Amino acid sequence: MKHVRIGGYGPGIVTIGDGEARGLARVTAPSFLAAHPTLPVLYAVGELERGWLTALEVTGELTPFDERPSEGHSPCHVAVDPTGTLLAAANYGDGTAVIYHLDERGAFSGEPIVLRNEGSGPNAERQEGPHAHQCVFHDGLLHVSDLGTDEIRRYRPDGTRLEPIRLSPGTGPRHFAFAGGRLYVAGELDGTVTLIEGERRTTVPASQQDGANAPSHLQVEGDLVYVANRGPNTVTVLRAGDLSRVAEVPTGGDWPRHFAIDGEVMYVANQYANKVTRFALRDGVPEPDGTSYEVDSPACVLIV
Repeated sequence: MKHVRIGGYGPGIVTIGDGEARGLARVTAPSFLAAHPTLPVLYAVGELERGWLTALEVTGELTPFDERPSEGHSPCHVAVDPTGTLLAAANYGDGTAVIYHLDERGAFSGEPIVLRNEGSGPNAERQEGPHAHQCVFHDGLLHVSDLGTDEIRRYRPDGTRLEPIRLSPGTGPRHFAFAGGRLYVAGELDGTVTLIEGERRTTVPASQQDGANAPSHLQVEGDLVYVANRGPNTVTVLRAGDLSRVAEVPTGGDWPRHFAIDGEVMYVANQYANKVTRFALRDGVPEPDGTSYEVDSPACVLIV
């Protein structure tokens, strides 16, 4: 059976299944999780002023076996490259990103490569400086979204910085995803989804509901794009080719910070409702199946 591990500001990391949640590891403020591609190892970021990265061995339980600083303030995302030799984390508080090498056990190896940034955006309250939000390894490069500077920063594995992908001022890029030659970006500050394909750009509202919207997680599955909307508390389904709207579905909770898709099932972490809700995907559209799990402040759902 599949299990889902959730990180948040609650008791740590838990697994859910068979209608219940069970604690596995007490990690302080684990705001995001990532799995090693080939080893039974899980990584968590501790969203603290002095951020930390923890490596945990996955057996019947989760056993921490290595820990390093995230080299920044309030890390909110962690990712492992497809080869399992590099790990990257994004520190929201000061905009710093970091790259660590991983050894054959999945432990941290050597000195970190610290990636700093400068700049700001037109939103004086939220874009007074850099705010790194997500790390994605793609096509041999590390990509880092920066909500504060309206760009997707790009680096070689050795830390060499390349020309960034720039978004419209005030977008506030949060989570993003690649699919073939397309890039999809959720704008937390302007409430949009943007498709970038070569020179072509298409931007649409992430939600059609009234009121403010702060999109959180975005994911591409086949020919559909999913985005979670905090405020409207919905998940929107868009067609990948042109961002035309397919559906918008309530998440059954408050402040959907993250979601995960496992085949024909979607799990949504409703952070303020202390609840993870489960949906069946019918022709790609989420439909509630009546199942939910009580979890303190869920922030990330990881299928392992």
